[in-house]
Amino acid sequence: MPTYRSTPEFEHGLPESTGVLLVNLGTPDAPTTGAVRRFLKEFLSDPRVVEYPRLIWWLILNLVILLVRPSRSAAAYQKIWTTQGSPLLVHSQAIANKLRERMTSVAEDSVHLELAMTYGEPAIADAVDKLLAKGVRRIVTLPLYPQYSGTTTAAVFDAVAREFGQLRWLPESRFINDYHDASGYIDALAASVRENWQENGRGEKLLMSFHGVPQSTLRNGDPYHCQCQKTARLLAENLGLADDEWLLSFQSRVGREEWLGPYTDKTVMALGKQGLRRVDVICPGFSTDCLETLEEIAMQNAGFFSAAGGGTLHYIPALNARDDHIQFLAKLVQQHIENWPSGADESSRRATRDRAVAMGATA
Repeated sequence: MPTYRSTPEFEHGLPESTGVLLVNLGTPDAPTTGAVRRFLKEFLSDPRVVEYPRLIWWLILNLVILLVRPSRSAAAYQKIWTTQGSPLLVHSQAIANKLRERMTSVAEDSVHLELAMTYGEPAIADAVDKLLAKGVRRIVTLPLYPQYSGTTTAAVFDAVAREFGQLRWLPESRFINDYHDASGYIDALAASVRENWQENGRGEKLLMSFHGVPQSTLRNGDPYHCQCQKTARLLAENLGLADDEWLLSFQSRVGREEWLGPYTDKTVMALGKQGLRRVDVICPGFSTDCLETLEEIAMQNAGFFSAAGGGTLHYIPALNARDDHIQFLAKLVQQHIENWPSGADESSRRATRDRAVAMGATA
């Protein structure tokens, strides 16, 4: 017989409040082979991430990938690790702190926010428990993925649903699927590009590089490819770019399976062969800078571009905790919670508690 968790520290008559569960992918807790192996095992064991038959994939993962890839990835993490820790976690925490402060100042009712990672720490289970302990009875989940993908956004939903499935008293729940074409998101991207151009000059082309996924996901109905295309088109229009001034590509492919194209590494090499002096790169699918932007783009692909005959591959940072990014995310959350029925007023809550105590409740 299953045992369900009770709401922690529940008291009758407490004010009901709204919680925001802010979720990013996750990161190793250290740039070491052991830490990376633990992270990769959890990440790559998720059937949302790799849709191979489970037994076959278990053999590939445990007998090949986890023996080879952790040391390589650890070396890459060491290049970008900061004194504060993993860039993805540091930037995610900064977003959470600023967003929590902004939501507290603009929301009419009490709003609590917790940061969680789909894989690693801080865990979704712990974040949910913290929200419930604060009297939260309504939770909106915001994955920090502008474009929806079954490999990322749906993995967040699965993880949250698993935690909710263990609770005796479920909170009301809303889930934000994507924001790939939201005007505030596009405006923030465009502003970051313009500001970068003002400070550092402008390249001959702007490359928009998104994280890749297998081509099979598109054939099976995943909207990710289409949403990336729309984000890129809207950003180009906002910046007033002509068709020959920007390109779209997909990075981070692994294995022999065909992935969404064109591939970023091949694209930058082709641009290098054209002898371009400078190409600017932005990664609109990443809300925070991380291994894939700081090491793969700003280091690896910059080397590919130079080796092919190009000049400088200039990386434009992710939105991270920019004020316009925070302002947009706060507005996005507010749109999803503003019509949620609020709890009873203080006098009604007091009466509820008194009645419960009269009937034998301890609190």
